[in-house]
Amino acid sequence: MRRSLHAPYFMSATRSAVTPEQLLRPEILALHAYPVPDSTGMVKLDAMENPYALPLPLREEIAQLVADAAINRYPDAAAHALKASIREAISLPPENSSLSAMQILLGNGSDEIIQLLAMAVAKPGAVLLSVEPSFVMYKMIAAFTGMQYVGVPLNADFTLNLPAMLESIKQHQPALIFLAYPNNPSGNLFDAAAIQKIIEAAPGLVVVDEAYYAFTDASFIPMLARYPNLLVMRTFSKLGMAGLRLGFLVGSTAWLAQLEKLRLPYNIGVLTQQVALKLLQHHAVLLQQATQIKQDRSLLQQRLSALKNVQPFTSDANFILFRTPQATQIFEGLKQRGVLIKNLSAGHPLLADCLRVTVGSPQENERFSVALQECLQTI
Repeated sequence: MRRSLHAPYFMSATRSAVTPEQLLRPEILALHAYPVPDSTGMVKLDAMENPYALPLPLREEIAQLVADAAINRYPDAAAHALKASIREAISLPPENSSLSAMQILLGNGSDEIIQLLAMAVAKPGAVLLSVEPSFVMYKMIAAFTGMQYVGVPLNADFTLNLPAMLESIKQHQPALIFLAYPNNPSGNLFDAAAIQKIIEAAPGLVVVDEAYYAFTDASFIPMLARYPNLLVMRTFSKLGMAGLRLGFLVGSTAWLAQLEKLRLPYNIGVLTQQVALKLLQHHAVLLQQATQIKQDRSLLQQRLSALKNVQPFTSDANFILFRTPQATQIFEGLKQRGVLIKNLSAGHPLLADCLRVTVGSPQENERFSVALQECLQTI
């Protein structure tokens, strides 16, 4: 029988289509996609975003930049101008200076950099180690790249359990260690001396994730020259560029020259490069907003501390973790009142009955505080 010219060649009566269960790795099938809830019409305090708009004149400058951008052309693959501006913003000596042996690698947010690092070291049996609870993408990306993940529980007060960390390093010999500084979701800074002991004990790379650097005075960038196996990762998302998705990694040329081989070409688009460069030219505006957020954080911390049945934890980030009875009921009650925060109570045993609220504008913090008091009256 002659096959019709219009019959699709992929059709077969005897062959069934392959299923995801047959083709995909078991660890991928076991994963759940990163949850991003719908926040339409809500006071959005769930994602650690800067609540403040840019000044109108700066917005007008950005609008003109976007209008004139050559979006029909590929961007500068090496993002030379943007990297130079970042170096200046973080007080890193210029790339061609004899004082600098450090390079910068750019990523589409810090998530891409985490994945790139894991891909680079994912030899058979390689281990990625972090603490728990911490940023969930460390564990997820370990699964993406086929690495073995080891999570070392923090102490009950969310401080580092240094003996357990050192023992785990000795036992598992991790190729890659991630430490968030300040930590997410707890918001606290780990003891710097303890982190140094971890770096010294580590057989592989240690990445200090400083996503919330703008809200604290602590940093490991000055330690880069001292520890050859140390890398520092940051993102501009929390500073007010969440929509641009721009992260960067700082470390020695020896490491970053190899990691650059894995970075996809043109991963930082034309608009992100140009807008981020303009914003960094006005870095003081963003830092002023960060200072305001720190003041707002202090006031919100005081309000939470004054509430019965609410235990807030000290934070060096732009969010506050707090514990309250019947946290899920409180979370749902806040949503019903138009306020979206993050429910972490099922994420880890140490986070039982814990919720996390981003520090918003004074008006948003007031709306949250009033709604929370109303919810507490129902339990």
